[in-house]
Parts: sequence; structure tokens; C-alpha cells
Amino acid sequence: MNQLILGIPKGSLQDSTINLFRQSGWRISLSNRNYFPEINDPEITCSICRAQEMSRYVESGTFDVGLTGRDWIMENDSDVFVVADLIYSKVSQRPARWVLAVPMDSAVQDIQDLQGKKISTELVNFTKRYFSSAGVDVRVEFSWGATEAKVIAGLCDAIVEVTETGATMRANGLRIVKELMQSNTQLIANHKSWGDHWKREKIEQIALLLQGALRAEDLAGLKLNVPESRLNDVISILPSLNAPTIAHLYKSDWLSVETVVSKNVVRELIPQLIKRGAEGIIEYSLNKVI
Repeated sequence: MNQLILGIPKGSLQDSTINLFRQSGWRISLSNRNYFPEINDPEITCSICRAQEMSRYVESGTFDVGLTGRDWIMENDSDVFVVADLIYSKVSQRPARWVLAVPMDSAVQDIQDLQGKKISTELVNFTKRYFSSAGVDVRVEFSWGATEAKVIAGLCDAIVEVTETGATMRANGLRIVKELMQSNTQLIANHKSWGDHWKREKIEQIALLLQGALRAEDLAGLKLNVPESRLNDVISILPSLNAPTIAHLYKSDWLSVETVVSKNVVRELIPQLIKRGAEGIIEYSLNKVI
């Protein structure tokens, strides 16, 4: 039997990845001591590794396909095929931002002000390349954690750290000098695996369903009944992906209307629909929108 080896990222992406696969139709089961989770698909074998290392294993062919951040692909300078961008809206509506930050009272205003200075970061290779391309000579040291505390304690002059809103940095007395990169989760494949007909079709199936599940997270289904005489009033305020589905109720001058809308508008939309004569309104969750 053909087998696809799928890399599951350990750490902050692990739970959201497993939840996303479950919504897409794959159940992944794991325990804390098991690095080889079970999946309800005999054509897929799973393995867990840190997101920071994922692109290396995919590039080498140890994994056919895996999920990791764009930041770690760039950090490792990995030669992999990016199959799809996956933004985990359950985790965050914002992309991760790698920023250059200094203490509030620092004299540093731009990257050129860091000439000859020391920077701490987990993203060492990317940071070195970034400053080298800007013609700024800096010392970049790897940080095992607590990176924000190091610059506050004076152990370095600046840090390159990941953030979303910057609120935590401001709360810790840090000032963002410059955003260096934005990152989101990506589904990546080994080039040789992507060139294999069977594996490519399997990878494309995974990408299609994962993206469908992500798309569905921000949408809801609406079903409602409306008198035929009020149909135009209802349709005029009813958004949809394409056009709503309309069907006659049996032996009635009422119509059944069904559509897909953004979850953000439902709370405002339902009262307006009622005012326009709609009844029997049902909102339901969607697993996938393809």
C-alpha cells in the first residue's frame, strides 16, 4: 500500500493542527509519550517533531509533507514546496510578526543604530541575513527563551522576537523599532514527494480539505422561511457566497431560503430578517466550505 508520511508540529501548533485535521475528516490520536500518532487513514503515517525543525525533515525526505511556520522555513533556508497557506483563525486572526525591539528608553531608532551591537533571538540565521543585507554589522546570539527579559536586563542591546499585537512587549517596557517579517502556518512538501503522482494527489486532497475547514470557521449556514410576497425584502439584505438557495414549501405560498454568511453578521442579520417577515430561522455550523 502507498504511504504518505505526515509531520505534525509539536508545541503551540499541535492542538490547532489536530483540531483542524479532525474538522477536515481525519482523527489523529496521540499520547504525551508517543511521537507516532495514529490516524484514521491507512494511507497516512504520522510523526511529530518541533515546528522549528519540520522544514529540515521535509526537505530531506524524512517526511513527505508537514506543517510549520513560514518563519522556520526561512530560518532553515529550506528548499521545500509550499502547497498551501493555512491561517489558523481559531488560534488568531492575525499573522505572527517577528519584530526588532528595544527598551523604551533606548536611543535606537532604526536598524542602522545597532551597528556593532548585540541582538538576542531564536531566529538567528534569518536575523543575520536580514542585517547583513542591510549592511549593518551586529552580533546575533541564540536565545533559549525569556528573550524579552534579556534586553531589559541589559544582556543584549535588542531582540528579534515574535508577537501579534505588540501588547505584551509594551507591557514589559519594550518598544518595537521595526517589523522584520510576517509568518503564518504553511503546508509544505518534499519536492520528490510532490513529483510522485500518488503522493501529490494525496497531498492535494489534504490541502483542499484543510483549506475548506479553515474557510468554514468564519462562516455559518442560515435557513429560514419567508412568505413569497416578502421574498425580495429578505433577499435584498441577505449576503451569500454566490446566491441563496430558494425552494417552495409543500402546498404553500411560503419559501425556504438557505444561504452561507459570515459569522460576524449573523447577530445583526437575524433581527432584520424577522422584521422583513422571515420565520423559522436556523443557524448551523459548517465543517468545510470548498
